[in-house]
Amino acid sequence: LGSKIVVSPPPPPPLLAYRAPRSATITSTNVNMAWFGETAFKSAAEQEEARQVARRARAVPSLPTHYRDPVIIQRGRGTYLFDNSGQPLLDLCNNPAGLGHSHPKVTAAAVDQMQKLNTNARYVYPELANYAEALTATLPAGLDVCFFTNSGSEANDLALRIARLHTKGKGVVCLQGAYHGNTDQLINIAPYKPKPGQEGTAPSRYTAQVPLCDPLRGAHRLDEDPGAAYAGDLALTLQEMRADGVKPAAFIAEGLFTMPGFIMPPKGYLAKAYQAVRAQGGVCIADEVQSGFGRGGLMWGFSHSGVTPDMVTFGKPAGNCFPLAGVVTTAAIARSFAESAEYFNTFGGSPVAMRVGKAVLEAMEEDSLLEHVQDVGAYLKWRLGELQEKHALVADVRGVGLWLGVELVKSRETMEPAPLEANWLIEAARQRGVLLGATGLYGNVLKIKPPLCFTRANADLTVAVLDAVLAEMPSSIEALKGSVPHNPAALREVRKMVAADGLGAGPTWAKDRGTDWAAMGGDGLLVDGSVQRAENAEAEKLLQSKEA
Repeated sequence: LGSKIVVSPPPPPPLLAYRAPRSATITSTNVNMAWFGETAFKSAAEQEEARQVARRARAVPSLPTHYRDPVIIQRGRGTYLFDNSGQPLLDLCNNPAGLGHSHPKVTAAAVDQMQKLNTNARYVYPELANYAEALTATLPAGLDVCFFTNSGSEANDLALRIARLHTKGKGVVCLQGAYHGNTDQLINIAPYKPKPGQEGTAPSRYTAQVPLCDPLRGAHRLDEDPGAAYAGDLALTLQEMRADGVKPAAFIAEGLFTMPGFIMPPKGYLAKAYQAVRAQGGVCIADEVQSGFGRGGLMWGFSHSGVTPDMVTFGKPAGNCFPLAGVVTTAAIARSFAESAEYFNTFGGSPVAMRVGKAVLEAMEEDSLLEHVQDVGAYLKWRLGELQEKHALVADVRGVGLWLGVELVKSRETMEPAPLEANWLIEAARQRGVLLGATGLYGNVLKIKPPLCFTRANADLTVAVLDAVLAEMPSSIEALKGSVPHNPAALREVRKMVAADGLGAGPTWAKDRGTDWAAMGGDGLLVDGSVQRAENAEAEKLLQSKEA
């Protein structure tokens, strides 16, 4: 009786003895938590998902992820991303992968050049001039001097620096709701991120935002000539800036207004706006980081307005997700800048970046992407218009090519934005295997900007998913803020499409136009049907586990 007694707890029950549903509350009344943690109720794949999400949150807490149930991506190919179980997800919001994920021509160019040479841009190598000449050949005459960077933010920041040195002015004007990058200078001129009143957005006499050409709520939406009216607002802003003792240096705007809500510039707007800016001694910068490289069916977004800017900035799709960006301007502006400053970028214009950029331009031509974007984009816009006729929540479908926005409102009479509904729709579509995002002044515009190899079959699947989700839209705020369940049946439909597309490798039409997607996997290696069958089997097992 006086001896020490050691009591061992009984062994934990088998893993499959009890599995709490996702909505269940784990308490000591339904399981002895001393035996094992909550992870016991998750499959191995789900445990790995949770571990990866937690690791990222610890490592980079300031970098948010898409979706409440984050997607853990294993690889990409064509128009699809594949999660860690092999489940394909149709990607409608990944603008940097302009040609399609893991394009074999681009991958081969990067690997080949990396094995030969990659160094800083102070040496002479033919790849730089090769790309510069190919790029400027796509632009209007006179835009023929290049400055290379690694990101769109760097490019726009450099463009403003060039503009201010060239004009000897300091004032910069942009659109309401614009976003041009994440440097301190760009955050101070563009109000999209962060929101006004937060750090980095203190009012300045050197910056101004002009009213957005909003087709649903804009001040001049009912005018006989909205483009002229909005350009008049810009001219007045420039005059006020001058009256305040600030010489205008630049007007910066996207060729297609993406971040403010996928808004097409009204007819004549950019032409009259550019005229007003130049009259005040400023230069016109076309930010083509998101609207360039064929997104709207023409090579450059500003071409839809028939104008020629003084500077063009580019990025994102230029390298098909490889870091490549830059500024193209006139010889006169470049000489003016060189007289006042030197520009050097260690990796901007590197041999690998230049080879990748050249491969992107070649693939666009070989695959006839501009014609393809015009065709599929018109078809997708027509199908989305059917949703507008069917669902009152859809107030507007706008855009061109594969640059499309779908605006959601609570009421078509008041045009009250519906950001909660947009967010719920995005989450629900994600659980059905379609990846979307939202943008706009109120966060209520669905942004549709898939890889340009997007097909009509992809469009049909997109519309079917949106139709189903819109029909299921909750009416209460609590439900809209709640979680969205998995939809295994819909995910299986995406896998069927992948099989029909040729292992999810891309459009079948490309085989006859240069790119044999079906012959190569995301890692550049030859694949056969057994690879996708194995991935489908693994995805099916995880779906069955989640259903259970």
